[in-house]
Amino acid sequence: MNETAYPLLSRGFLRSYLITMRPYLLFISGTAGIVGLAFIEEPSIIRVILAFIPLFLSYGLGQALTDCFQIDTDAISAPYRPLVRGIISRKQVLSVSLTGLAVGILIMAYLNPKILIFGILSVIGLLTYTSFKRTWWGGPPWNSWIVALLPIMGRLVDREYQIKTIIRFGDSYSLAFFLSIIAIFFGYANFVVMGYFKDISADRRTGYRTFPVVFGWKPAAIYSDLTAMVVAVLTGSVLFLTGNLNIWGIAIFVIAIAINLYAQIKIHQTRDESKTHGPIGNVVRAFILYCMAIIVTLKPNWLIFIAVFYLLFELTLKLRPEKSQV
Repeated sequence: MNETAYPLLSRGFLRSYLITMRPYLLFISGTAGIVGLAFIEEPSIIRVILAFIPLFLSYGLGQALTDCFQIDTDAISAPYRPLVRGIISRKQVLSVSLTGLAVGILIMAYLNPKILIFGILSVIGLLTYTSFKRTWWGGPPWNSWIVALLPIMGRLVDREYQIKTIIRFGDSYSLAFFLSIIAIFFGYANFVVMGYFKDISADRRTGYRTFPVVFGWKPAAIYSDLTAMVVAVLTGSVLFLTGNLNIWGIAIFVIAIAINLYAQIKIHQTRDESKTHGPIGNVVRAFILYCMAIIVTLKPNWLIFIAVFYLLFELTLKLRPEKSQV
């Protein structure tokens, strides 16, 4: 559909760009980043707030950026999207997304110059993601390592933190952080794999050889199951290793497992792409809840903020413009 693009500095462009960002998915990068912030033993609230803003927005800016390279398949699977309709242009979205990401990286680099290299790597990863998505082996891990950088960037808000201590296995607290990064990697990989189910027909027609396209529904569902099991085991290990178990962290963790298990069962029970938004949405919930379990275990006094944060996620998810898309 070819419509006239809104001017860059217009309400129509802002509204359309927000839709492209998928506001309900900003909570993925938000919680992943907060995990890193929660590992700071005595964080400065001002620095935490300043870091949270770019970490939270990073998913939406990155999503809009990658959409610029996937208009072919989106035109079939998600024709409602503004880029597909032509009401915002690829050039506009590229310029705004790259500018937003650059500003966010500069804010983080102000907090700690070491973060700059991770920010640059994440942008390079986003710009190259579509090429890897076209392969059955590349999409989930490529997307996931980008998201797994977020807790590292959050942790580095503490200028005293030495990145080399991530692999100091003799220290249970350092090991807990390392396993948190891996848990986020696999938790997001599950979301990526699950998300491919809704686009199988479109990806097949446009030459994207995603795992479900190449191997079929059941093997892809098993792939999803494996990533779900890994993130559950790793998150449980993190909670234990912190030495700070509390009822709220455990409760959130149990809820995350239950929701994730339900999503895995449902994706095995359907073969209808139009009905996959339920399991996909529940995998997003599980990812956020796994992160929340870690956060509340480390910082019980952040519970009220995290509870409000989660309610806002559910609200934005409910208000998304296309209910069959997550």
